[in-house]
Amino acid sequence: MTTLTVWKFPDSGSAEQATETLSSLQSQGLISVEDEAYVTWPEDKKKPSTHQEHHLVGAGALGGGFWGLLFGLIFFIPLIGLVVGAAVGALSASMVDVGIDDNFIKQVRSEVTPGTSALFVLTSDAVEDRVLDTFKSSFPDAKLIFTNLSKEQEANLRQAFAD
Repeated sequence: MTTLTVWKFPDSGSAEQATETLSSLQSQGLISVEDEAYVTWPEDKKKPSTHQEHHLVGAGALGGGFWGLLFGLIFFIPLIGLVVGAAVGALSASMVDVGIDDNFIKQVRSEVTPGTSALFVLTSDAVEDRVLDTFKSSFPDAKLIFTNLSKEQEANLRQAFAD
């Protein structure tokens, strides 16, 4: 089962640091990272800065289109060429088809605010207790937000963002 995990951090720099922890966990065989991106939101900025980890080019990687759409829906970051209104509603509805519902989007939107950061990760095959323990010991104030995707939702997600 694939999981879309969001780790929220109480400062604007920890999400980037957490990518190193995630890489270490993957090299130990404790998790399979299919794609990841992170958001930093300094206190003095109106909008967050988004960063996709471009070194992930395997079969599981979804690419910038997925992250751009997800971040656009969560943080109201304008999407190039996107007409606001009905188009956003249609895109939001399409995310439900891939297991990312309005409640998940609203929760992330309410949690990731100025002065915080977040790591967004699409994973599978995690040794959950070890991954959780590692993150909690390295980042004791981090908060975990996640949604599991069924095989059908994962297939829909991959089809929607296929190159």
